[in-house]
Amino acid sequence: MILLQDARIVCSNLSFTWPDDTPVFRDLSFTVPGGRTGLVAPNGAGKSTLLRLIAGDLRPRGGSVTVEGVLGYLSQTLPLTSTSSVAQVLGIAPVLAALDAVESGDVREEHFAVIGSDWDIEERTRAELDRLGLADIALTRRLDTLSGGQIVTLGLAAQLLRRPDVLLLDEPTNNLDIDARQRLYGVLEEWPGGLLVVAHDRPLLERMDRIAELESAEIRFHGGNFTAYEHAVRAAREVAEKNVRTAEQEVKREKREMQQARERAARRASNAARTVGDAGLPKIFAGTMKRNAQESAARANQTHTARVDAARDRLDRAQRAIREDQRIVLDLPGTEVPARRTVFAGEGIGVQLGGREMFAGDGVDLTIRGPERIALTGPNGAGKSTLLRILAGALASDRGRVQHGHGRVAYLSQRLDLLDPELTVAQNLALSAPRLPAAERMNALARLLFRGPAAHRPVRALSGGERLRASLACVLFAEPAPQLLLLDEPTNNLDLIGVGQLESALEAYRGAFVVVSHDARFLTEVRVRRWRRLAQGRLSQVGAPDPA
Repeated sequence: MILLQDARIVCSNLSFTWPDDTPVFRDLSFTVPGGRTGLVAPNGAGKSTLLRLIAGDLRPRGGSVTVEGVLGYLSQTLPLTSTSSVAQVLGIAPVLAALDAVESGDVREEHFAVIGSDWDIEERTRAELDRLGLADIALTRRLDTLSGGQIVTLGLAAQLLRRPDVLLLDEPTNNLDIDARQRLYGVLEEWPGGLLVVAHDRPLLERMDRIAELESAEIRFHGGNFTAYEHAVRAAREVAEKNVRTAEQEVKREKREMQQARERAARRASNAARTVGDAGLPKIFAGTMKRNAQESAARANQTHTARVDAARDRLDRAQRAIREDQRIVLDLPGTEVPARRTVFAGEGIGVQLGGREMFAGDGVDLTIRGPERIALTGPNGAGKSTLLRILAGALASDRGRVQHGHGRVAYLSQRLDLLDPELTVAQNLALSAPRLPAAERMNALARLLFRGPAAHRPVRALSGGERLRASLACVLFAEPAPQLLLLDEPTNNLDLIGVGQLESALEAYRGAFVVVSHDARFLTEVRVRRWRRLAQGRLSQVGAPDPA
């Protein structure tokens, strides 16, 4: 039997390549010990792919994966629309059905086989849901009536009910409100087994025992939490920058010495020629002296050239050791909205979903004028995504008055389903902006960090952060430029670098936007000036929260 604290993951010479021959890992070997490990890397480095390989969702081209004990895995791609019941998602529907059959007098052996030792499954399930803040969720409730945050929490509950020894979590705080995140932190702090979590949520990473950094298809472990990791990275960067400065000076010195050696050789050759002429020596002797001088100069030149090449090689290695934080740089004048122009006006908005009235009383009122930057906050299940869909025109309100402005509205849902997954990034942009010249489309993609071959990768092979950048390209460069941009949890699946890239992209956007997010720091960085909270069916004006 595996002791939980000893549970671990061992990967040996792991290699993986996508079907289009895009390489991800080659001969990757590492061991994740027991305890809590946070896995960080830039978007597209292969974090989610690595977790899928460990979980067995993907088969490696070479090497092996060994997990000691029972494995639980929470993917970041959970279904957000489904007619499945909560019990089906939790994986307990067959056991509940067998229990009902036995209680009704049906004592066939097959029912007992399904139940096994899970006679208390309903009590355990209710206790787990209560611990995660889902106490009021009926086991018969359909998944498509739950919010994104509730579905993520439900997915975690399904894994915990399996009582795993090792737990893999891929962006587990996506869509979670502040209260749900705090409950998750509490559960993971009490977790006795092995934990490997991919996250960009800094408070979660601060609770880790170690940070594993995936870079250039190699994993390096740093003891301590995310702050300790940052300090180590900062110190390494300072050393690397010092090494670059030293190497640059070395290249300059070697170049200078090589030039001086060439000048000395030229002077010696000139002096030797004059000496031979003045002395009246035979031509054969003069030729021998000339050849000797040339050979000596060539040997000296080769020596200095080799030294310069070696110095340049050391400079190249030193420069590669510096971590480059790529930032998006955009200029989007076409999105500009005059200060008083109304881009949306709604009064008494009301809608029913699944027989449930989403907004209380006389409905909600919202007017957006000019280049306003509005944050829409509130608990999971309050109806924030529903309101965004009404703003986008993707969902009609059942009552009230809704008026859209004349400009285009662009909407990025949580699912990032704007793109055709079978087409490349460049092909998707060509469909969104057909009148934009091909060269300008490629320049636009380059500014969003899709350079060279990256622009021709199929969308299905992109990471969550890359898919968001590709979606932004298709939204921001489509014609006409959007006057109102609607973003539903845009920082989901983004690493900390990716969040900064999104902030720089939104900095260049000059229209109005409404963003649903639980990330107060991100909302502050994108210069939100108007904060609205949707709770218990009512939309109210609130102040900015503490971004700490």
